[in-house]
Amino acid sequence: MTDYSDREIRISRLLDAPRALVFQAWTTPEHVRHWWGPNGFTTTIHEMQLKPGGVWRFIMHGPDGRDYPNRVVFREIVANERLVYDHCEDVPVPSIQFEVTVLFLEEAGKTRLDMCMRLATAEMRERVVREFGALEGAQQNLERLSAYLRTM
Repeated sequence: MTDYSDREIRISRLLDAPRALVFQAWTTPEHVRHWWGPNGFTTTIHEMQLKPGGVWRFIMHGPDGRDYPNRVVFREIVANERLVYDHCEDVPVPSIQFEVTVLFLEEAGKTRLDMCMRLATAEMRERVVREFGALEGAQQNLERLSAYLRTM
């Protein structure tokens, strides 16, 4: 068995909402635009095709005015249970690419959301943590999701 832990960023959060609602918030553009991204960011969604091979293109607008174009290609979708996708910059030759697995786990009427981002190398993992604040940003993203779920 291969150990990928030095290439991964893992986060988990217990959300006070049923998993069908959490899945809906994660996969519906009208909802995603309200919470996606770290604190201070807004998101413009250009397309979101929720199917294997479907593309999700969006721009994260940073608080400093910088735009971050993103592209996701869905690999696997199991409604209310799991998403697996490839995520990269939405540019001709992306410098950062990674695979994401999101699990939506039922836990006493709430949802345990487990997310694993697997990068190509340990060095790439360290780069996204250092240069982009990936650990803190991912935690902020789930905090924003948690807050948004309370409005749904």
